[in-house]
Amino acid sequence: MITSIFKKSTPINYSLMGILMILFFFIYQFNSTTSINSLVDFLKKFGLLGILFASLFFSNFIVKKNGLTKDSSYTILFYFIFLLFYPKIFNNINLLLANFFILLSMRRLISLQTLKSPKEKIFDASLWIFVASLFHFWVIIFLVLVYVSIIFHVSRDYRNWLIPFVALFVVVIIFVFYDVLIDKTAINTYLQTEIINYKLDYFTNQSQNIAFSIFAVFLVFFIFPFIFSINNKPLNLQASYKKVLFAALFGIIIFLISNNKSSEMLVFTFLPMAIIATNTLEYMKSKIQQEMILFISIACGLFCFFSQL
Repeated sequence: MITSIFKKSTPINYSLMGILMILFFFIYQFNSTTSINSLVDFLKKFGLLGILFASLFFSNFIVKKNGLTKDSSYTILFYFIFLLFYPKIFNNINLLLANFFILLSMRRLISLQTLKSPKEKIFDASLWIFVASLFHFWVIIFLVLVYVSIIFHVSRDYRNWLIPFVALFVVVIIFVFYDVLIDKTAINTYLQTEIINYKLDYFTNQSQNIAFSIFAVFLVFFIFPFIFSINNKPLNLQASYKKVLFAALFGIIIFLISNNKSSEMLVFTFLPMAIIATNTLEYMKSKIQQEMILFISIACGLFCFFSQL
């Protein structure tokens, strides 16, 4: 039943996902302790919803444009389910913006496989990563993915290795002007976020423990079969799938080392995990297994969402 709905990409699927996003967003907002006291607060909520919509459907664009999955809607379904695991992300503007800019970066890095305009893509990807780091410093780790992509595709041209430094210079100049002209504390505030914290003592209730544990099981269940299946993928896509794995790894590292960590920091793993989960599901021959995995995934997402309200 579930597979018959999402095994194809159709306008109905996208409309359904959009309706569900609106529904669960407002369910969380009505149960949130953050009140709406002015028009500005109201506009901020719609801004958050807009970023969530953009992230969800831009993720779908990335996988379709680069042929990372078959013609299904599983990727946006899994992305949405992972959002339900950590509903506090619906109110975290900094993480949502950082994640969206990382999605922009990943789009350029994955499309590097075509070898068209590689320098422009490297610059764009690096630029978006540095911009994302203004909202959450440790996403700067994704810069390693830029160099991984260079190694995979265009390592022979030494100029490609220097392009990220040009992007860094551009962002630094703009940020300094912002600090001087608008917010004179911006640089100091940014530098204070450069703290590493390995402790996992941030969980405040049993529901967060359960959500984190279930998500960890999902990571193991989907990633290990995917790792061993990469060599069976089309040769021209193997580098892209490896970059997806690296992205998932970097997302986990960001969660582990960030200061003032919270479970919603795993948002940086959502796209790579959605791609990995989709590939695992699409290449299963048993429809019963597919149905079971989707049913369990949806049930876990709903349980984690409502238990944390």
